[in-house]
Amino acid sequence: MQDNLCDVATVNGTALYREGETLSAEALRQRACIELLRQSAIEAGLLGAHDPAPVDGAISVAASAAIDTLLERALQLPEPTEDACRRYHAAQPGRFAVGERVRARHVLFAVTPGLDIGALRKRAESCLLELRCENGTVSDRFARVARGMSNCPSGAYGGDLGWLRTDECAPEFAKELFGRPDIGVLPHLVHSRFGLHVVEVMERDPGIVPEFDTVREAVAQALRQQAFATALRQYISVLAGRADMTGVQMDGAASPLVQ
Repeated sequence: MQDNLCDVATVNGTALYREGETLSAEALRQRACIELLRQSAIEAGLLGAHDPAPVDGAISVAASAAIDTLLERALQLPEPTEDACRRYHAAQPGRFAVGERVRARHVLFAVTPGLDIGALRKRAESCLLELRCENGTVSDRFARVARGMSNCPSGAYGGDLGWLRTDECAPEFAKELFGRPDIGVLPHLVHSRFGLHVVEVMERDPGIVPEFDTVREAVAQALRQQAFATALRQYISVLAGRADMTGVQMDGAASPLVQ
């Protein structure tokens, strides 16, 4: 069974998973987004009508190229202005810091084949709530919970991951840890390729924040990616509204090409 979804999930009659395959709700939404784009590329004449349906979520090379062309035509993205870049840099200086480090620990709820993801999420959310309530107390409940529940080898050490740099973490994990001021148990679960994490930031070393002029292009690129993600979500929302979809809930769907 899929996580809180119908037995069959399709986009205009094309199935999104094989019989017996188990997907999380987010993974299923990602497949639906890609299939919406693939079918739109066919409709636009950018891809042959006989392009094969995805297998295990993987599309053909031709479909990937056609989707790129489709998005180039469909998404009109403004170039970031100098003022916008300066405001963004001033608001998020930590994002462009050099040498930033974070000392963190976590409790990992690993996703494995055949696992009931809904039940796993409930366990992780319950753990998060408990540790958020304990945050700042002297009992160090976090370490005891990590030793008893974490699926990571760090659990033997109370979940302690030591001092981390951005390049030492999975990108989706690093995005939640770095460039922020938060100390303590993060208020939401962190999703990564490994599973669901309850994370506590114990210390921060902000590193060096460079002057705007030295990171101007990096700031502009961050704004371009932000604009692309927003435009892509809006475009997919339009496609979903026109499609005949069953067994998949698209509300809150993430952009499939932006990680």
